[in-house]
Amino acid sequence: MLMPKAAWIVVADGEKAMVLENVGTPVAPKLSVIARDEAGPVIGASDRAGRMADGGPNQRSALEQPDFARLNSERFVGDLIEMLDHKLRGAAFDTLILVAPPQMLGALRNAMEDTLRACVVAEIDKTLTNHPLPKITEIVAAEIALI
Repeated sequence: MLMPKAAWIVVADGEKAMVLENVGTPVAPKLSVIARDEAGPVIGASDRAGRMADGGPNQRSALEQPDFARLNSERFVGDLIEMLDHKLRGAAFDTLILVAPPQMLGALRNAMEDTLRACVVAEIDKTLTNHPLPKITEIVAAEIALI
């Protein structure tokens, strides 16, 4: 398979995402950045777990410490999918390629509605968010060729 012209490529991990578009040809892809996003700082983290009153006199129980990093990542995935849904409804793209670590691919897949999921033509389980754009182009093109 070749990378379709005008295909959108989402390169993401739990903290960063880039939305790219193939402005080249299927034979000679050239990726252009459409959007970049980073998750905000982890909100609500504290040193101690919370406490709650029990039924007896002067009794208190500890509450489990929330996993703020996971909650932040879930919010980030939701925002990314919401943006993609909005752009799909505006006919900005019709072909989508996802590039992310396996856990992130699963989170993206689970958050997608059927209309967006139908646009996905390939999933690549790699972490490429810290790679330069030419290297991302090379790796994605090579992986797509294997499909």
